[in-house]
Amino acid sequence: MASVRDLVLLTLCAAAIGCSSVHQPGQGDVPVAEPTMTVTPAGVASALRAAKPGEVIAVEPGVAPGDIYLSGIQGAEAQPITLRAADPNDPPVLEGGSEGMHLTEVSWLIIDGLRIRGASGNGLNIDDGGAFETPSHHVTLRNVTIENVGPDGNRDGLKLSGVVDFRVEGCAFRCWGSDGSGIDMVGCHRGVIESCQFEHDPGSMGSGVQAKGGASQVVVRRCDFRHAGSRAVNIGGSTGLEFFRPEPQGYEAKEITVEGCTFTGSLAPIAYVGVDGAIVRYNTLYRPGRWAVRILQETTAEGFVPCRNGRFTDNIVVFRSSEWASGGVNIGANTAPESFAFARNLWYCEDDPARSRPSLPVEENDGVYGVNPRLTDPAGGDFSLQEGSPAQGKGATSLR
Repeated sequence: MASVRDLVLLTLCAAAIGCSSVHQPGQGDVPVAEPTMTVTPAGVASALRAAKPGEVIAVEPGVAPGDIYLSGIQGAEAQPITLRAADPNDPPVLEGGSEGMHLTEVSWLIIDGLRIRGASGNGLNIDDGGAFETPSHHVTLRNVTIENVGPDGNRDGLKLSGVVDFRVEGCAFRCWGSDGSGIDMVGCHRGVIESCQFEHDPGSMGSGVQAKGGASQVVVRRCDFRHAGSRAVNIGGSTGLEFFRPEPQGYEAKEITVEGCTFTGSLAPIAYVGVDGAIVRYNTLYRPGRWAVRILQETTAEGFVPCRNGRFTDNIVVFRSSEWASGGVNIGANTAPESFAFARNLWYCEDDPARSRPSLPVEENDGVYGVNPRLTDPAGGDFSLQEGSPAQGKGATSLR
C-alpha cells in the first residue's frame, strides 16, 4: 500500500494537469535482495556509475533532481545490477529535468520501486546509444511510476529504443506528453509489458503503448488502460527508416500480442498500423470513443507490406451508439483488411442492443451480438463477469 504522504503527493501532482486517479500497481511477490549499499536519491547516479555485477543499491526515501545520464552499466546474467527503493511504501523520487533518467548501452539491470515525475522531455529513456547491432538488453523495470511528463508534445513516460529481452511489470504511467506515449518502443524485441497501468485525461491524444520501428515479439499482458491516448495500444506506427533496428524489414511491427487487458475510453483502444501479424485476444474494451479497432498504414516506403494478418479474438466490446463510428472498425488506405481474422468476440451496444453488430472487413467466426456480458462494475473499473454471464471464456478475466 502507498503511504498517506505518497498519496497526497501524487494527488497534488496529478491535479496540476488534470489527472485524478492515484491508485498504485501491486508490489507482487518478487523476492527482495539484500542491499550491498544504501544511498539517498541524490546518490543514485554515482552509485550506478560505480556498480559492479551483483550490486544491489537501495535508495532511501526522498526527492532529488532528474537529468541523470549514464552509459555502460553492465551487470551479468547471474549477477544483475539492482536499483531499488529501500522502502517500497515510500519510494524515492526523481523530479524535473529534461529527462528523469537516460540510460545508454546497459544490460542485466533491474530498477524496482522508483518514481519519476515532472520531466519536461521523457521520463525514463533507455537506448542502445545508436549502436544498432549491440542493443541494450535484459532490462527489468518493476513497480516504477512515471507521471506528469511533458505535458506538451511528443514526450514519453518510458522511451525504449534498441532494447531487447526486457520486462516492464507492475508499473504505472500517468499523464505523458500530449503527442507521446506511456511506453514508446522503437526497434525493440522480445519484451513483456505486464500488469501495468496507463492513465491519462479523457480526450487525450498520443498512445498508451506504441511498438514500432521494426518491433517484434512483444507481449502486452494484463494491463489496464484508462483514457490512455487516442490509440491506447498502437501496434506499429510511423518511423523514419534510419531509426529502424536493426534495419527495415518491411513492417513497423510483427508478432505483437495484446492479451488480458482492460480498456476504458480512447478513440480506438486498438490500432494495427503497418503490422505484419499481431494478435489481440481476451481483452475487455469499454466505451471506446469512436472505434474498437483501426487498421492503418502510415509507412509506405518501397518494400513495406500493407498492414496485414491481424487477429482479434475472444474479446468483449461494450460501446454506446453515440460513441461509435464506421461500425466500430476504421480501415485506412494501403492496407490488407481481408487478411484479418475476427472470432468469438462479444459486441454489445449498451444503449441500443439491436445496433450491436459491428461492420467488419471479413466474416466473423462465432461472434456474439447484442447480448449483455454482465460486467460487474465497468464504470468503476471492475471488469469481472457476474455469475451466469453469457461472456464466459471471453474478455480480460478469461485469459489463462
